[in-house]
Amino acid sequence: MKKLIIVSLFVMAGCKEEKKKDAVIQQEPLSKAIAAAENKSNESEEAKKWLGKSIKNYFKEDLGSLDKEMQKITTQEYYEYKTDAMNVDMDVDGSLTLKEFQDKWKGKFDTGKAGINSGFLISGQDWMNIEVRNCDLKSSSDNNYVFNVVLADDGFKAKYFRQIKVIKTDNKFLIADVLEEE
Repeated sequence: MKKLIIVSLFVMAGCKEEKKKDAVIQQEPLSKAIAAAENKSNESEEAKKWLGKSIKNYFKEDLGSLDKEMQKITTQEYYEYKTDAMNVDMDVDGSLTLKEFQDKWKGKFDTGKAGINSGFLISGQDWMNIEVRNCDLKSSSDNNYVFNVVLADDGFKAKYFRQIKVIKTDNKFLIADVLEEE
C-alpha cells in the first residue's frame, strides 16, 4: 500500500511539472506576438508621420518641381498610373482614352477612384495652403498601411477625403495608391 501511495505521489508531481513547462512554452509565443504588435504599431506611426511630412513638403514645392517630388514619394507603378489618370483624353503624347486607361490598370488599381483629369492628392488645380487635417490608420498588413486622410485648403474652402496606401520597401515609405472619395 505504501508503494502505491509513493508511486501516486511521483505521478502527480510529474504531471504538475509538465503543466509548468507547458505554461512557459505558451508564454513565449505570446510575448513574441506582443513584441511584433508593438513593432507594427511603431512602424505604422512612422508611416503616418512620413505621410504627413511628405504631403506638406509636396505642396510647398514650386510648380515646376511637383512632378519630381511626386516621383520621390510614390512607387514607380503608382506614379505611372496617376500620370495616365491625369492625362486621360488630353491632347498630349501618350494620353489614353478612358477605356484604354481602365483596361490598362483594371487589375492593379480601382480605376473608378483614380482622380481622372485631376491632380495628385487633390482635385483642385490651384491651392493656397494644403494641410493634413486627419490621418488615421484604417488597416495594416505586412509592410502596407492604409490611412484615411482629410486634406484641407481653407483659402479655397475645400476638403479632400482620401484613402492613401503607404508601403515600406527598401527601408523607406512610398505612396502606393490614393483612392479619391469624391
